[in-house]
Amino acid sequence: MLIAKLKGSFFGVMLLIGLCSAANVSAQVKEEEKVKAATAVLNDFNEMQENIPAQLLNMSKGIIIVPKMINAGLMLGGKYGRGLAMVKKENGEWSDPVFITITGGSIGAQIGVQSVDLVLVFKNSKTLMEIGKGSFTLGGDLSVAAGPMGRSSSAQTDYKLEAEVYSYSRSKGLFAGITLNGAALAVDNKANNDFYDDWTDANTTFKKSKIASKPVDDLRTRLDEFN
Repeated sequence: MLIAKLKGSFFGVMLLIGLCSAANVSAQVKEEEKVKAATAVLNDFNEMQENIPAQLLNMSKGIIIVPKMINAGLMLGGKYGRGLAMVKKENGEWSDPVFITITGGSIGAQIGVQSVDLVLVFKNSKTLMEIGKGSFTLGGDLSVAAGPMGRSSSAQTDYKLEAEVYSYSRSKGLFAGITLNGAALAVDNKANNDFYDDWTDANTTFKKSKIASKPVDDLRTRLDEFN
């Protein structure tokens, strides 16, 4: 009887460990799908006639990609999305991703709900390196402007870099002008804990992390192809 109880206890523990491991793997796969979706967003932008200029990405020090952000409006607008942020290291390589959220809204004339692919290109990496300390408000803490478009635009003439962030948004295959003032960017701690076994903070991930992930490698390759 005692042996049977011990066996039952042992197998119960093993079953619990197996279920937890399966849940962790499932959560990590979910975040990998976000990375794949971010790569697809860049591919879609690249296929458009008016593209994000390669020169701008080459000069940038950070990027945020939010696939399928919900943009709703009836005088008072609302936004919600989950995406990822990456910074460019001193050696020119893109860092591992830090998962983020964008929430909030602004006053505008748009009516209805739309799904928008959003790309934010950062002039420098300082803001993103400190994003773990709290949320940042676009148009408040960070100046944001609609980014220049055109595959052959000249960085010297078009990019005065007066804004800290340049935004690009796409809806139904066309560039969509949306207002981002009032939207807040914050670290998605749950997503990062699901994706990384040893998640600590955004700054550490940007500087030191090197996860073995094909979706992340594919995203880096896609970014490098713009240069």
